[in-house]
Amino acid sequence: METPKTFQNILIVRTDRIGDVVLTTPAIKSLRQAYPAARISILVTPVTYDLVNGNPYVDEILVDDRQGRHKGLFGFLRLAREIRLKRFDLAIIYHTKRRYNLACYAAGIPFRLGYKNEKFGFLLSLPLKDARPWGTKHEAEYCMDVLKAIGVENDDLDIFVPLQKEAEGWMFNWMQENNLKPNEFITIHPGASDFTKCWPTANFALLMDRLAERYALKIVLIGSPQIMPVAAEILRQTRKASEFLNLTGKTSLAQMASLLRRSRLLISNDSGPVHVAAGVGTSVISLFLRNQPGINAERWKPLGAKSFILNNKLQPGSISVDNVMKLTEQIFKKDSQYEIF
Repeated sequence: METPKTFQNILIVRTDRIGDVVLTTPAIKSLRQAYPAARISILVTPVTYDLVNGNPYVDEILVDDRQGRHKGLFGFLRLAREIRLKRFDLAIIYHTKRRYNLACYAAGIPFRLGYKNEKFGFLLSLPLKDARPWGTKHEAEYCMDVLKAIGVENDDLDIFVPLQKEAEGWMFNWMQENNLKPNEFITIHPGASDFTKCWPTANFALLMDRLAERYALKIVLIGSPQIMPVAAEILRQTRKASEFLNLTGKTSLAQMASLLRRSRLLISNDSGPVHVAAGVGTSVISLFLRNQPGINAERWKPLGAKSFILNNKLQPGSISVDNVMKLTEQIFKKDSQYEIF
């Protein structure tokens, strides 16, 4: 099928995790620049809605609520019907699942661009070879490469995460309650989507103690409710647990973004919050414990001048607390907004 020179109504499908959505934002911007008059919509999950709500390059956000109105077979049919009613002429399907290849086909979208694979990839009208498992490029670059199929080329990888008004209000109140100002705290995220990506709790505990000893900065733990036990174990191993603030399981994604925006630094496992921090302009150290193709730092490192990584490339367990402290010191040397005890 010959691709038209222009599109008027475009749907982007990005229904996977936090980092995936954030790393698609450069492609969204490029698409808008290439099609300034088009209507651009994005389909996401309820969890990641706030990552694109307020993005200036998106006209409408659709939500696939698989626990609610789009649950089960009838919910899937409802989703396909809702997409059909929007009359899209192009779907860019970044999340390569049977559900979305089939939904966009059933919705009658004439041009369906995505990765050809065993997940109903035969339903795509513009199928592409999926090179992502090799991990030779960054995920944001892979997102850009998809757009080349419709003549859009750009090397601008600036990511963007909007802040939400209600979350900003929460952040203001939280800082007042804890007698804190922006840049007066370091945020620690000890969670990840897979335990093999997680630095040992004993390392996080020692790191927090050493950071508290060296810098006149508060230490704040963040994360989803699922990692509350991990945070509790870290605090159990610290020497002065009462001095640390534990927000694990207590913030929404939007609140976390506002918190990270005011953080002096985020130190985290390889996980979604590192990309949120980069997207709001905060310095970040991301710890990469895995180096296999497709899940390596080359593909998933946070982007931007304020983003740094430590990698287990030499041998498993090679990231030490000393490594993190040294990199923190190097980052802070570029900024006078801190004090050393």
